[in-house]
Amino acid sequence: QVQLVESGGGLVQPGGSLRLSCAASGFTSGFTLDDYAIGWFRQAPGKEREGVACISSGDLDTYYGDSVKGRFTMSRDNAKNTLSLQMNYLKPEDTAVYYCAALWEGWDAGRLCASPADFDYWGQGAQVTVSS
Repeated sequence: QVQLVESGGGLVQPGGSLRLSCAASGFTSGFTLDDYAIGWFRQAPGKEREGVACISSGDLDTYYGDSVKGRFTMSRDNAKNTLSLQMNYLKPEDTAVYYCAALWEGWDAGRLCASPADFDYWGQGAQVTVSS
């Protein structure tokens, strides 16, 4: 059973930066983090869960939502089984609970980000608040 544990949320002023991390573990023998598509999603109060950034299995395809393109960067370190979301130039509208998620063998990053229900494994969520 894959487990994802998030860290790094907090309070930041508009224009500031935060880095979210997600530690992955529990892979079935013979499989690695690289076999999984990864998504970062966020959910603000009263709103639906939104795909922020997604990367396919094998890092073959990436997708960023229009609202974060050019400001957020996702990465993964398959050797260390860690995922990261670097968030720069944060805005008040970025305030939300952020989740990392994993899906075995996902290939179309854009479609994956539009379909959070397709992901099998989820982190516990990290609150990000952008406010002065």
